[in-house]
Amino acid sequence: MAVARRRIDVQEGKAALKAWLEATQTPSDASVPRTVLATAVRYSLEEVTARAPGNSVEVRVPPFGVTQCVEGPRHTRGTPPNVIECDAGTWLAMVTGQERWADAVSAGKVAASGLRADLSALLPL
Repeated sequence: MAVARRRIDVQEGKAALKAWLEATQTPSDASVPRTVLATAVRYSLEEVTARAPGNSVEVRVPPFGVTQCVEGPRHTRGTPPNVIECDAGTWLAMVTGQERWADAVSAGKVAASGLRADLSALLPL
């Protein structure tokens, strides 16, 4: 199975993730620019797809990106049967290991529907 071509440079993506992580660990009101946040989300979505290629699960992090990943039945029309959606902060917290998948789901921070909509084996990256 071919993996989609990366749109975010790996080094740029890692730098954006690092900048986001540092900003969240700073006790001040530090925050990263929206462009850095977008790059971190898009890079991490690409990384999930690279580690678990497929089309059976759709991961949505509005407004920054969406990807399809995880091997299994492919959907061709409409809403896929396995959908995961969350905000950028929650996504990046799970990606970086600041928040566990199960905790985010049980807290209602992640909407996950479908039998394959579980990324606990893939996160943190």
